[in-house]
Amino acid sequence: MNALIGKLNDGGPIFTYTIMVLILVIIVLFVKAILENDYSRKSRSIVASIGWFALAWGYLGRTFGLIMAFDNIAAAGEITPAATAGGLKMALVGPLCGLTAFLLARTFILVLQLKSKKETFD
Repeated sequence: MNALIGKLNDGGPIFTYTIMVLILVIIVLFVKAILENDYSRKSRSIVASIGWFALAWGYLGRTFGLIMAFDNIAAAGEITPAATAGGLKMALVGPLCGLTAFLLARTFILVLQLKSKKETFD
């Protein structure tokens, strides 16, 4: 668990923890839709929008991470692994978290669509 928290911190806490909260929101909305048998387009649209936002937020974190890496290179005057490691970690972890949230949202949307079609045929 400490390793996961460490990686989330490496990715820029503002970006990664926000995405983790969005993942929890996606899960709660999905469970709510399943429990209430609400497979409507509105439920799927909300989950999709949050998934897209998480993906975009992760790539925004990547942009900041790359800027930090280039700032470290400029400040050091030379390229060393230590000078760029922090920025590159942030540049990789943020999009990974965002992509995870996006794929989770898309999977839940597929399940809701399948359940909606199943109810139509029953």
